[in-house]
Amino acid sequence: MATTTIITVTGMTCGHCTSTVGNAIDALDGVEDVAVDLDSGAVTIRSDGELNRDAVSKAVADAGYAVAPEGEPGLGDNLLI
Repeated sequence: MATTTIITVTGMTCGHCTSTVGNAIDALDGVEDVAVDLDSGAVTIRSDGELNRDAVSKAVADAGYAVAPEGEPGLGDNLLI
């Protein structure tokens, strides 16, 4: 079953930033699609199952950005499709 997860990434300021974040997340196992919105910082991730949030946070951090802490808008929203 496909799962959609929405997180908020901070520190992005341009199109290159969104590409970097998107590519870092897209390289993770199980990720099928990534959409990054620069204005809101929202990153929508479609995966083929439950997403490993620690792996996502590490990939984003390794790319030079940060995932907003739990409780921030967008973080932790899972939608089963």
